Amino acid sequence: MAEIIQKDGTWTFDGDAVRIVPGRDKGVSLLRQHLGEVTVPLRAIAGISHEPGRKAGRLRLRLRDGADPLLQVTGGTLPESSDPYRLTVEPDRTGVAEYFVDEVRNSLLLEQVDPGPSHAYLMPGPAVPISVSAGDGTVTFDGDTITLKWSWTAEDAKTAGGPRTFRTADLRSVEWVPARGLENGWLRFCLTGVPSAGPGKYDPYTVEIFGLKKDPLMALAAAAVAVRMPHPATTSAAAAPGPAALPAPTVTPAPASAPTPPPAPAGDDHDSLLRRLRELGELHTTGILTAEEFTLAKASILRRF
Repeated sequence: MAEIIQKDGTWTFDGDAVRIVPGRDKGVSLLRQHLGEVTVPLRAIAGISHEPGRKAGRLRLRLRDGADPLLQVTGGTLPESSDPYRLTVEPDRTGVAEYFVDEVRNSLLLEQVDPGPSHAYLMPGPAVPISVSAGDGTVTFDGDTITLKWSWTAEDAKTAGGPRTFRTADLRSVEWVPARGLENGWLRFCLTGVPSAGPGKYDPYTVEIFGLKKDPLMALAAAAVAVRMPHPATTSAAAAPGPAALPAPTVTPAPASAPTPPPAPAGDDHDSLLRRLRELGELHTTGILTAEEFTLAKASILRRF
């Protein structure tokens, strides 16, 4: 168990997941406060780092691409203060932060977590129902139905048609773009068969955002919807042309009484042992080694480190 407690929040690692609880300090962003506690499974983590600073350092948790709907829908454009996977670390807690990093990295190594892109969401996304008011409208989502209601700042092209209600099944995509400088941002819902009405200020399926304090909360609404839609990797694979898929080869497990793991490499240097762990993991994944056999073999190798 590893834990670090700061004004910015508390991170706890139990070997299987990193539990992130936002702090109650006034400097904690609205997005992190509304998102609340987040549990990141080990298999969703691509890496972790501690970045020392003159006044304060930072812990950064890097998730696999495509694992988290919030990061997927915001595309790296979240303000740093709203990033739930960043923790400000006071100078006197540098040692604790480095220990935390080592614990997570060791578990990633031992469990052979693939740091590459994920083809499915590994995070549940923001809780529903959710309702966010920002910019020229309010987005309400109950897990299936999205409702857009307009504020007094909305253009007549939107208010004349009244509130808009549609379902996630009607959507082909959801887009969130933050305001930058003098340019407004938006949260746009793209419906199948419905062409865009142009700029966000006139589109009845787009909430225009102005760069105000509550605007990042619209990203939570976008993520809550996105996680209930097909994963982008799935839709991309379905759209890509290619030859007909061949049937998966049949794997016949070896008898439980006589597992045949690959021969141990000569020497007990770390590189050889790590290769051995990867080979055992592949045998377990393909069904050649049972879970019990894999656990016993892995424990034997770990004792050599």
